[in-house]
Amino acid sequence: MRMKSGYTPYLALIVAIVQVGLSPGAEYGQESFREPLTPLAYGLLLVGPAMLAVFRKLPLISSFITFAVTYVYVWQGYPYGPIFLAPIVVLFLLIMNGRRLAAWILAGVTLAVFLVYAGLGTYQGGPWLYHALAISAFILVFMVAAELLRILRERRAQQSRAVQEETRRQASEERLIMAQELHDVLAHNISLIHVQASTALHLIDDHPEQARTALATIKLASKEVLGEMRSVLNVLRDGAPRSPTAGLDRLDELAERSGVDVTIKHAGSRPLPRPVERAAYRIVQESLTNAARHAPGSRVSVRLEYGADELCIQISDTGATSPAVHAEVGSGNGIPGMRERASALGGSLVAGPSGHGFQVSARLPLPEENS
Repeated sequence: MRMKSGYTPYLALIVAIVQVGLSPGAEYGQESFREPLTPLAYGLLLVGPAMLAVFRKLPLISSFITFAVTYVYVWQGYPYGPIFLAPIVVLFLLIMNGRRLAAWILAGVTLAVFLVYAGLGTYQGGPWLYHALAISAFILVFMVAAELLRILRERRAQQSRAVQEETRRQASEERLIMAQELHDVLAHNISLIHVQASTALHLIDDHPEQARTALATIKLASKEVLGEMRSVLNVLRDGAPRSPTAGLDRLDELAERSGVDVTIKHAGSRPLPRPVERAAYRIVQESLTNAARHAPGSRVSVRLEYGADELCIQISDTGATSPAVHAEVGSGNGIPGMRERASALGGSLVAGPSGHGFQVSARLPLPEENS
């Protein structure tokens, strides 16, 4: 991961102020064994910060010059102290920008330079061994700390990317679910509208009252499809509240406007996970749509059995008692769509003729009630 280096000019200014401003103070405690600051010393103090200003464009060259200037400053005998800030910042920037090899090479060379400098007897600030151990420990601790910080930043970046990827994946899955919901809503209600419109046209001359009932069903179905479309589309708007999708509590309403005689039975009762309840509703909805489309006048029985580990759904019709005047409608994707819904939850669905009619049986797995 690369560190943003747009702040290096400001960083260079801060380092320049610190090195030039504090070095005279550091000089007072080292008069006995270090040389006083001269114009050359102040010039050397400014070279490191100047290299930080161009670090973004010339990272390696500016780093090498910064360390070379530091070596010259030390070998000239000028006071220790703020001069080391520029190379410390350079090492940190190199590591955080992914140039770890260059950083470790410069750290190793710096350690060697200081050990040779002390070994030649030029260093007069204390015992050579103490000096060697102190500079070695400082360089090692600093490099390890910088590496740990780099690792921490990379892990946080990976976690952030993982969260973003998971968010995109969930958004994609949500869009697929909404697309499937919208497809089912449209397919069911448009089929119902077509069925009732065909019935109304067939009965309007001889049985106008029955035609009126069919037209009333068309009105309700069109109102519902508009409402559900609005609910789904609202989810696509940023910040829009998520409206609940149709659930099993609306089966009676679904049965009333299905166009066939429906009996609903519940064997047991328990709270259901939202995906299971939605799938169960859509399976019943599609089955009633198929019954109204292909078996007008039939009686349909819907049975929901709540087991310990699965929900069993059975929808059976007794067969058509009048011609299907709307048989040309439909894409033939109803049963495969129901199977896909059941399979997506780890369940199964079987559909086929049963006696004179048709039967759909689905099993949807449920979690344990105490989980």
